[in-house]
Amino acid sequence: MIIRIVRMEFQEDKIEEFQGIFENSKHKIRNFPGCLHLELHRDKHSPWVRYTYSIWESEEKLNNYRYSELFASVWPQTKALFSAKPMAFSLEKIEEI
Repeated sequence: MIIRIVRMEFQEDKIEEFQGIFENSKHKIRNFPGCLHLELHRDKHSPWVRYTYSIWESEEKLNNYRYSELFASVWPQTKALFSAKPMAFSLEKIEEI
């Protein structure tokens, strides 16, 4: 299982546009084969920063999404709204207490 966190910083006047993109694509992403969970978060102190938190069956399933037509249609639209380079992290759970 892979946990994927992506930090995205948007131009302040583009945040609503991003929300629309996410609204239109969230169910498609969540229902993509191998996606087990999807969340969107707002940074508490920087309202123009968003994080996606997703859980994937495997790195292979995540990469299938990253090289899919869906990603190719959503990511360029999203990327055009950034004010800074995004940061992405792929994590594997070691322990849960």
